[in-house]
Amino acid sequence: MTSFLRSDRSRPVAIWLFAIAFVVLCMVILGGMTRLTGSGLSITEWKPIYGVIPPLSQKAWLAEFVNYQRIPQYQLINRGMSLEAFKGIYWWEWAHRLLGRLLGVVFFVPFVIFIALRRLPTRLIWRCVVLFVLGGLQGLVGWWMVSSGLEVRVSVAPERLATHLGLALILYVALIWTACEAWKGAPRPSYQPRWAMAAIGLVVLVYIQSLLGALVAGNQAGLIYNDWPLMAGQIFPKAYVSGGGVVHSLIHSQAAVQFNHRLVAYILFAASLGFAVAAYRAPMLARRTRDLFVALAVLVTLQASLGIITLMSHAPLLLSALHQTGAAIVLACATMLAWRSQRA
Repeated sequence: MTSFLRSDRSRPVAIWLFAIAFVVLCMVILGGMTRLTGSGLSITEWKPIYGVIPPLSQKAWLAEFVNYQRIPQYQLINRGMSLEAFKGIYWWEWAHRLLGRLLGVVFFVPFVIFIALRRLPTRLIWRCVVLFVLGGLQGLVGWWMVSSGLEVRVSVAPERLATHLGLALILYVALIWTACEAWKGAPRPSYQPRWAMAAIGLVVLVYIQSLLGALVAGNQAGLIYNDWPLMAGQIFPKAYVSGGGVVHSLIHSQAAVQFNHRLVAYILFAASLGFAVAAYRAPMLARRTRDLFVALAVLVTLQASLGIITLMSHAPLLLSALHQTGAAIVLACATMLAWRSQRA
């Protein structure tokens, strides 16, 4: 009971933050489904307050549909879509935005209550404020992403999609880390820097790989080069550099983004497996840290296998959604490992 009431920790706060991290995970999954179903541009206006109310009459539905009919995605891809079909994609995007609004509420209200009850450790107050700001910023970035597909493009810009996902994952990692801090209290200055740096490096690799996955998704690059381990029978695709130059290719070339995603996957697989073997053989390393190194290697292996299956199956909806979910789970494990490695 004494440890539960320590001033630098609060397990109710930790549970709250873990719950928020789970909501962010659901946001990532729902956002992926919204993209995979082509629903992300179905709502063409950003109404932070009034947008919570969906169309409630036939007239309101027709007004939303007319707005959608003005954008290139409808005119070039979905022309002739029925109102009922439009409702199908509208509900995906509306649910994604609604969950984002609910996330703000379930964060802010308990935060105020914990402050009022003095149950939030003082050292975590500023972190929670930053987390709340990140959540609000995510809404702005989300609209910035959507707006890129309303005038010229038939989908959102890949670099904006990657930015939107990247910010969500930063929030996700920060929530998990802060929840761990709330659960266990302030870290003790007794850890092995070599293993701590290795764990941080794995988090960075998983994060980069997730952003590369967003570029693959944004460019629909999973629909081409569906052989493996080669790409159209080649080790290095000839179409890697597109007409826009190297920088443009790194973001927009289907061959480049898929090759880069594969390459970092190989590096991550080798690194996670190598560190897991080394950690298993390190008797001075804490058992829980060793177990997390091994768990991460297993998850990375499963995720890589799922990625190959998804690619060779031409990226069907279910497998693509599972692959994105798997990436978030791998990132959570890597984050837990990095946090644990900071301790004895």
